[in-house]
Amino acid sequence: MPAFSPGTQVGENQQDHPTHSHKKMIIALATASAALGLLILSLLCFWIYSAKYPSKSNRKKVPTSSDAEKGLPLAPFLSKFSSIKMVGKRGCLPIIDYKQIEKGTNNFRESNILGEGGFGCVYKAQLDENLDVAVKKLHCETQNAEREFENEVDLLSEIHHPNIISVLGCSINDDTRFIIYELMQNGSLETQLHGPSHGAALSWHMRMKIALDTARGLEYLHEHHKPAVIHRDLKSSNILLDANFNAKLSDFGLAIKDGSQSKNNIKLSGTLGYVAPEYLLDGKLTDKSDVYAFGVVLLELLLGKRPVEKLAPSQCQSLAMPQLTDRSKLPNIVDAVIKNSMDLKHLYQVAAVAVLCVQPEPSYRPLITDVLHSLIPLVPVELGGTLRLQQVTHTQES
Repeated sequence: MPAFSPGTQVGENQQDHPTHSHKKMIIALATASAALGLLILSLLCFWIYSAKYPSKSNRKKVPTSSDAEKGLPLAPFLSKFSSIKMVGKRGCLPIIDYKQIEKGTNNFRESNILGEGGFGCVYKAQLDENLDVAVKKLHCETQNAEREFENEVDLLSEIHHPNIISVLGCSINDDTRFIIYELMQNGSLETQLHGPSHGAALSWHMRMKIALDTARGLEYLHEHHKPAVIHRDLKSSNILLDANFNAKLSDFGLAIKDGSQSKNNIKLSGTLGYVAPEYLLDGKLTDKSDVYAFGVVLLELLLGKRPVEKLAPSQCQSLAMPQLTDRSKLPNIVDAVIKNSMDLKHLYQVAAVAVLCVQPEPSYRPLITDVLHSLIPLVPVELGGTLRLQQVTHTQES
């Protein structure tokens, strides 16, 4: 018996009508499928175009999360002040006329000094009637000083974050270099904690806010800036406070970009008491070195004491370790200014975080992101955390 293909006529009267209906159905289905495919393709093209070229109204109304996180650079802000004379640019950073720096600092008068560093002083200056700034004066007779100036200027000109100091410009005069920053009205954390007021302006919640701000700045450097940045000189004197006690990281002269050079062959730098043991003893540098320094700062905020100088970090660390891990002794060693003013559970949590951060073995230390998330619930909503004060039962003062 011969085989039959789908289109073979079997009998003219019996198969003619069903075959034509079948063909019409196939044609209709093919047409509908083609139309549907065209519609889907059109919608896909429109979506891709909209994503790549958003409308002007959308771009204005919906800022990206990265823009919101980075904040706005302050360098263009200078153009609003007609009296500020700029003589050039270094990358995207304005170079301000030296004579204006000299005039703004009252010829570098001693009464204008805000602080002192390894290579020079920081002065308060007025570049315009309505613009007070801080000016770091660096004596760059050595290659190290020149390298730190270039490093800080290059790094800060590309970093814009609410918890990292903003650089407004720079200036050059012979062997002297100047970096102009936003003015931080409440000085450094070191001055607030260990200066004449001995931390009187820093309540428990304000200290936790400062710790959280510092962690946010570090997290940006470690996790969000590409390539990652290791600060390498985090300490209380390099954490600056604005008029509202918002904390910002400063002094990036020693900072390095991850991968920019071999981290195991970097000249030892930093401040004793804050330097991680593995870096001090073996020269090994990682982001966990910054975490160690953060832990020391957290201990300063808790205890109100300076790190022990001229001792190995392991000795410095063991000084308060037994009391920090003993819940019965911990409330008795905290700074007298904040004693009995916090929820004890919160105190134990912060002490536990500090102990983890200053572990001698780097792998035992948490990432700064983990530290950040542990601090957020301890900071009141109005100070940037998630804690609602009405839900907290404070320990009553004895």
